[in-house]
This record gives sequence, structure tokens and C-alpha cells, in this order.
Amino acid sequence: MAFPRLFNFSSRGIAIDLGTANTVVYVHGSGIVANEPSVVAMEYQNGMPKVRAVGDDAKLMMGKTPENLKTIRPLRNGVIADLEVAEEMIKHFIRKAHGGPSRFSRGPEVVICIPSGATSVERRAIRDAVTNAGADQVHLIEEPMAAAIGAGLPVTEPIGSMVVDIGGGTTEVGVISLQGLAFCRSSRVGGDRMDEAITAYVRRNFNLLIGEGSAERVKLQIGCARPPEDGTGLIATVRGRDVSRGVPGEITLNQAQVAEAVAEPVNRIVEVVRAALENTQPEIAADVIDQGITMTGGGSLLRDLSGVIADETGLPVRIAENAMECVALGAGRTLEDAVYRGALISA
Repeated sequence: MAFPRLFNFSSRGIAIDLGTANTVVYVHGSGIVANEPSVVAMEYQNGMPKVRAVGDDAKLMMGKTPENLKTIRPLRNGVIADLEVAEEMIKHFIRKAHGGPSRFSRGPEVVICIPSGATSVERRAIRDAVTNAGADQVHLIEEPMAAAIGAGLPVTEPIGSMVVDIGGGTTEVGVISLQGLAFCRSSRVGGDRMDEAITAYVRRNFNLLIGEGSAERVKLQIGCARPPEDGTGLIATVRGRDVSRGVPGEITLNQAQVAEAVAEPVNRIVEVVRAALENTQPEIAADVIDQGITMTGGGSLLRDLSGVIADETGLPVRIAENAMECVALGAGRTLEDAVYRGALISA
């Protein structure tokens, strides 16, 4: 009797990396089918909310909406902050993954990624949101484990591996052996905190107020974890509102300035990694010396962040291939390979 259930699970399964900044969706047999911002645009008519756009289309509206339209990011620090909006977003991605709501008589079975530091209340909120969005059965997997599987680390073997997953809202550090987390540490610092740091730096030093999107563009264009050796490095133009005069303004930032701006969140990420190493069992630590540290998540792509962590820890550091999609890929592999099924947490 177990075989039909297993067949149903793998043939209809969806894996979702429900991230603070981006949501990545994996479908059994198809791979990654969606990678879009975790943003929902809600339109209010006579006080009643209605979904206007989700994902890429909604993000284009951020900071540019009229009074009756509001863009909402339903996740903060890797967990759900607005349950109703999160449900609408998950419904959108499930429909997109399966090409419409009527393809299956029952909803799909869903594997969803959660921060290792999520509380029982936060885990229940995620489970309820996915169930209410139409899932037939929900399984959870902790993000460090999913990231390690997606990065191709030997998680099922008696070999210690360390993965650092830096997302929009959280940094997850996991030490993994024999398909279990020997140690994990979660800190609510990530790409969003870097954006906020850039916004605060520009206002403090240039009296210019910039939006969330502008700060993110600066980070992607010229962001780096430490000042470049050749002086100021690359430059980028950023526009916003001059606070003192109340008119539009424009300034030029260089890499050295951006590195100074993001120094605090970068230091916090380094502290989390070092704390994990200090709490790692000696035998596993010996393996980590050989294996090194693997970085995943969009935040790991910040220029020279891997170099900073390597210098601070004395260990080799590599950035995984498809770093932004590793968590979803790892969760997806639990749908396709029974070897990894033990990593799932029943909800």
C-alpha cells in the first residue's frame, strides 16, 4: 500500500523555498519553474482587498503605488508576517507550478523550507498558510539541510559538512552529518539588512532619502564585503529625495563607501559562522577543515564575502553553483530521491 502513496507524493510534489526576498518553486520532473520576488500588490476597493499582482509584476510597483494600491512583502526574517497575503502568494505560485487549479482533483503535496531558528508558532503559521493555499499534505525541511542537499554535499554520509545560506531575511549556518543537523545557528541578518544599511548610510552622509529598490540596485551593481584594494573601485549613480530641500537629488557612490555601509551586517554574518565553528564537535570540525565551507543563497554573491569569511575562519570557502536556487533544488530532491526523505519534517 505504500507504493501508490509514494508514487503520488513524487509525481505531484512541489518544493517551495519561501524566502523573504524571493520565492523559488521546484516541480517534480520539471525542475525550477518559478523564481520571483516575494511581493504581493493588493488593491483596495470599498475597503475590500483584491490581489492585483504577485512576484515580478508586484515588485515593479514598489514605492510607486496610489493610495488604493499597496505592495506587501508577507515574509519578514524568513517567516510569515502577514498570513492572509502569504496564502494568496502561495496560491499564485502553486497555480503557476501546475498550470492552473484544475489539473489535479486534490491539491499537490508540498515540501516547504523553513529557517532552522523558526519557533513552533512560526512553523505552524507556515504550515497553515500552505494548507489553506490548497496543498493536500505539507512537509517541512530546514533551510541549511535543503541548501546542503542542493549544493551536492555528502549529507547522507558520516562526513561533516558546513553550509552557510544567506537569504534576504536570515543567515542559516548548518553543520551536517548523516542526514542530520549536528549544529545549526540562525541569525536574522541577510540581504535586506544590507539594503537597509545602504539606505541609512546614504541618508546620514548625503542627506538623500532613497527607496528600497534603489538600495538593492546599488548592492547588486557595486556592493562588496570590504573596500577594494585599488582605492574606491566601481561607482554607481543613485537617485532619491533631498531631505533638506525636499526636491529630487542624485549622488554617486563608490565601492569603498558601499563596503563601509554594509560592514555591520557583514560582521554579523562572520560572527554567526565563527560561533558555529566554535560549537562544532571535534571530529566533525576535522572534516570541515578538509571539506571547507559552502555558501548558498543570494547574499553569498556579495562581492568578496567568501574571501572575508575565508580570512576570518582560515578555511577554504566556495560558493555553490546555482547559489540562489540551492535551497529549492535540495527540497526538490527529497521529492525525487528516497535517500533524502529522512530530512523531511512532517507538519
